[in-house]
Amino acid sequence: MKKADLVTSIAHKHQLPRGKTQDIIEDLFEELAAALVRGDKIDLRGFGTFSIRSAKARLGRNPRTGVTIEIPARRVPDFRPGTELLARCNRAARITDADDAKAVPKPSRAEPPTR
Repeated sequence: MKKADLVTSIAHKHQLPRGKTQDIIEDLFEELAAALVRGDKIDLRGFGTFSIRSAKARLGRNPRTGVTIEIPARRVPDFRPGTELLARCNRAARITDADDAKAVPKPSRAEPPTR
C-alpha cells in the first residue's frame, strides 16, 4: 500500500474530501518524524512502537572495488510491532496458509510425482 492508497481508503471510509485527508496524513507523518528526530519514543497501543536506536561505527567493504571503508555511527528508526498487530498478522497468515493447502491438489499414490 502506498501513501496515496492510504489517503484514498481513509477518505472513502470517513467520507472526507481527499485533499483534507491527505493534509491530515501528511501532518501525522510529520509529527511522527519530528518526535523521532527529538529522540522521543512513539507508542501506538495495539499497533507498535517507533523509536530511534544507535548503530555503532563499523568497517564495511565496497562491493564494487573491495576497498575497506569506515561506516560512521548513526541513528536509525526502529519499529517493534505490538502484540495485537502480531496476532492479527498471524491469524491472516494461518488463513492464507490454509487456503493455499486446500488449493494445491495432493498427488495420488498411484501416480509417481512428475519432475
